[in-house]
Amino acid sequence: MQMLGAWDGCPSVRESTLLRVVLLLVTLLVVSLARAQDTSMVPVVVDGQSVRLEMRIYKPSTEGKVPTLVFNHGSTGNGRDPNLFTKSQDFPQLAQFFVQRGWVVVMPSRRGRGGSEGEYDEGFASDRSRGYTCEPSLSIPGADRALRDIEVSIGAILTMPFVDPNRIVIGGQSRGGILSVAYAGQQPEQVKGVINFVGGWLGYGCKTVSTVNQEIFKRGARYPSDTIWLYGDWDFFYPLFHSRENFTAFQAAGGKGVFHEFAPPPGLGGHGIVARPDLWTSVLDDYLKRRGLANDER
Repeated sequence: MQMLGAWDGCPSVRESTLLRVVLLLVTLLVVSLARAQDTSMVPVVVDGQSVRLEMRIYKPSTEGKVPTLVFNHGSTGNGRDPNLFTKSQDFPQLAQFFVQRGWVVVMPSRRGRGGSEGEYDEGFASDRSRGYTCEPSLSIPGADRALRDIEVSIGAILTMPFVDPNRIVIGGQSRGGILSVAYAGQQPEQVKGVINFVGGWLGYGCKTVSTVNQEIFKRGARYPSDTIWLYGDWDFFYPLFHSRENFTAFQAAGGKGVFHEFAPPPGLGGHGIVARPDLWTSVLDDYLKRRGLANDER
């Protein structure tokens, strides 16, 4: 005779009812998150040019002004495929983490990226078909251009009726991560926290990678408060030893923060850890609490 435990493959009526309830709750959560997303074309003026920038906005059910994360996207690999320039930028797992805690998340696309108007021009070679350049005299001005886009984006975001201007956190993925650190150094009074996911400007294939990345990161050293740096092993663009060196240079320049490193699951790669909240939820929750920004609505 076969001895059966609590679950033998044939659910009882009670178990079937419980399963249906769980599935319904999961469905409602997914629908709720999908409806929380809005895509807006926001008019700005940057470098004397009037353009509309695409912004993906995730909002909680909370009424009134709430803390807001401005999360910035990265590059397009090597910059040689123009079809990737207009691909929408989205980080739904990160948005869910913050929305569940009562935050708004705004993801602006810089000029020429996603649905944003204007030309995408962030450190290309003179022959754009060659993609991003390793030459500092061209690459660093590309970062400066991106920072101007972020500045006007945040200026527009601060006017949104659901945004608490006194609780703005800036963050980003890859190029968006290093830009967020640098921006905080330029506008230290504007942001209350900085979240850097696998940040860097040039990939490790460039001989100038340390010179350029550290110069841009060190701009963030003027930010007087703690930043959080989140990196993964097996990152094709930014190996952990390189990113640790960037963090050391940032600290040597006076920057404050904590560097965390994670082992991603097989097949993911360190550059994709933003999509795995199970890796970083606890350290990011702790960071928000230390910054006085905990707003848990769960």
